Amino acid sequence: MIRIYGIKNCDTMQKAMKWLDAKKVKYEFHNYKESGIDKATLEIWLKHFPTDKLINTKGTTYRALTDAEKASIGTKAKAISLMLKNTSLIKRPVWDFGDGRFFLGWDEKAVSGML
Repeated sequence: MIRIYGIKNCDTMQKAMKWLDAKKVKYEFHNYKESGIDKATLEIWLKHFPTDKLINTKGTTYRALTDAEKASIGTKAKAISLMLKNTSLIKRPVWDFGDGRFFLGWDEKAVSGML
C-alpha cells in the first residue's frame, strides 16, 4: 500500500490526497506534524533523495534557519537532526510505494506512472 508523508494543511498535500481519493487509490497518510518522523525513515529517504531535495529550501521554515544551519544540510547527520527537530523542513509529499520505490513532491503524471 502507498504511504504518503506530509502535513495535512499543506496545499500540495491536499491536491495529492484529493487526486488519490478521486482515483480510488488506497493509501495511508502519515502526518509528520502530528505523528513526527523517525531517524530510520529519514535515513531511508536520504538513500533515494539528496538532502538539498528532501529539505524544502524554499519554505519559510528553511529561511528562518541560521546561516550555519543552512550550510549544514549537506551533511546527512546534521540534515537529519534538523528535520527531526522541525518536520516542516521536509519537502512534501514524500511517497513510499511500499516496494522500494519513492517519489518526492507532487507531479500527477509522474505519480500516475508509478501506480
